[in-house]
Amino acid sequence: MATDDGFAARSSAWTARVEAALQRALPAAQSEPQRLHAAMRHAVLAGGKRMRPLLVYATGALFDADDALLDAPAAAVELIHAYSLVHDDLPAMDDDDLRRGQPTVHIAFDEATAILAGDALQTRAFEVLAQAGAPAALRVEWLAALAAASGASGMCGGQALDIDATGASQALEALQRMHALKTGALIRAAVRMGAMAGNADTDTLSRLDGFASALGLAFQVRDDILDVEASSEQLGKTAGKDAAQAKSTYPALLGMAGAKAKLDELARAMQAALVPFGPRADALKALGELAINRSH
Repeated sequence: MATDDGFAARSSAWTARVEAALQRALPAAQSEPQRLHAAMRHAVLAGGKRMRPLLVYATGALFDADDALLDAPAAAVELIHAYSLVHDDLPAMDDDDLRRGQPTVHIAFDEATAILAGDALQTRAFEVLAQAGAPAALRVEWLAALAAASGASGMCGGQALDIDATGASQALEALQRMHALKTGALIRAAVRMGAMAGNADTDTLSRLDGFASALGLAFQVRDDILDVEASSEQLGKTAGKDAAQAKSTYPALLGMAGAKAKLDELARAMQAALVPFGPRADALKALGELAINRSH
């Protein structure tokens, strides 16, 4: 899988679209309650890879879906991701003071405001989908997909398993299941929402689920490797947190060489899942490569 100038241009255009959509979705910082609104904007607009919105656009492109139709699910999935980071950084969770190279929301504001900002971002995501300029049936499909990925059967459930496992040794299968929920569910939802916009059939959705599942796990394996090998400055968040909290990770269970071999295996699985789509899947292939080779 290789990135090229064509993908770079498309990625830049899609990133600009989702940034504009997020600006529209967020309340003005000067409106009341100002502190809450400022915290929401702090959480969302401080940068980030925008991997999940890019997956919405890249999957939609497989089916020639209009980018304008994809703006709402792209923004919604990023709002959910941002809310999850705000809550993940709280003292009761991972207790971190650095995110995307700046103070986390509870440090920049306060803990109560951070909790409310996360709550407001989550509910705003579903408002964005409900109000999207799309057929009602499609909006319902999007809402159901994002809700399932965000709740107890998805991201929140994975976070709960992560908390339960802190300080304890996990088997590899348990670790993979946890990350399939905590990280993978939202990535699968991003891909699914893009495909739904293109009226993908059941078999196509299943194949794309295979790609997204491999990508979600690869994203987490790479995260675990970077937590060991990269600095806090490179990551934009505190490095070495996993070891400090005695968490099971892929390098801890497989060794660094084994974790990197796992990453290669997942790269092959992503490629295999996308073969039937041919060159139309080049943008998805490029995003898979970026997830595997990223330095932060």
